[in-house]
Amino acid sequence: MDPINGILPGVASQRIQATPDHARTQLATSFKDMLKQVNDAQLKSDQETKKLITGETDNLHNVMISAEKASITLQTAVEVRNKAIEAYQEIMRMQV
Repeated sequence: MDPINGILPGVASQRIQATPDHARTQLATSFKDMLKQVNDAQLKSDQETKKLITGETDNLHNVMISAEKASITLQTAVEVRNKAIEAYQEIMRMQV
């Protein structure tokens, strides 16, 4: 499995059709789905941490793994956002 797809399944492999309106809608939907996955990973990490604190679980490994997954998905989302902003700024600098 591709490492990116393992973290954010289905987002990196989506193809965008040629029509601008459809592409914009599909891109916004995929970015929204990616942000939802980031949020879900953060919430799961919080739940695992609370379980460890309250003594419901004693498996520190799973808690740390879920925390790292949440961290990696957040970092990936931030980098995607940064690249999108950078691309937008580059387009705005183009002379017509």
